[in-house]
Amino acid sequence: MDPIRIDGLNFAYGEGELRRPVLRDVALTVHAGEVVLLTGPSGSGKTTLLTLIGALRGMQHGSCRVLGHELLGAPERERVVLRRSIGFIFQNHNLLGFLTARQNVAMSLELDASVPEAERLERAGAMLAAVGLAGHEDKPPSKLSGGQRQRVAIARALVGHPGLVLADEPTAALDKVSGGEVAHLLRDIAKSRGTPILMVTHDPRILDIADRIVAMEDGRIVEGEVAAQA
Repeated sequence: MDPIRIDGLNFAYGEGELRRPVLRDVALTVHAGEVVLLTGPSGSGKTTLLTLIGALRGMQHGSCRVLGHELLGAPERERVVLRRSIGFIFQNHNLLGFLTARQNVAMSLELDASVPEAERLERAGAMLAAVGLAGHEDKPPSKLSGGQRQRVAIARALVGHPGLVLADEPTAALDKVSGGEVAHLLRDIAKSRGTPILMVTHDPRILDIADRIVAMEDGRIVEGEVAAQA
């Protein structure tokens, strides 16, 4: 089963005379373990597509199957359950400043009441070590660099072993070195787990992490190609 299979997806904002089409007849498949980068100019519909795949907004027309769930017509409660199986990473790391790195990561495990707090914190610490932050577990975000904060965000997204990772411009706010390190780290950890990644990016510096690059323009997918691994 492909983690993402989309066909004939259309989406618009507004109604009546104010209706503005954003996505037009989009078809996209992401295979298990694949890293796919979604590129294109601002306003081409990349982030809207990502939010639909992530069940963050309701579908309007077409088919969008994510981790075996058809999202067209899916009730909110079903979308909430699906979101728990997806790891989200955004340009702004969205860490809570009053929590430590370990506590920020452990938060994503709190939805599973069967996991005791001690185990959540232990798993969070192990995930932080996996992203190169051993020794930084008890620091608040204010004591971490931009690249380190984004590593915490990656750890938070992956600690629950999601079936899919969705990332929206995760390196945009980072310098060249930090951005490259974060992107390659995300790819390597996800590949080791067989977790597919769909990433929206404008960053030409990280194209080498992709198995495939899909370009969008004016709400349509205009090309897709296999990327050469560096």
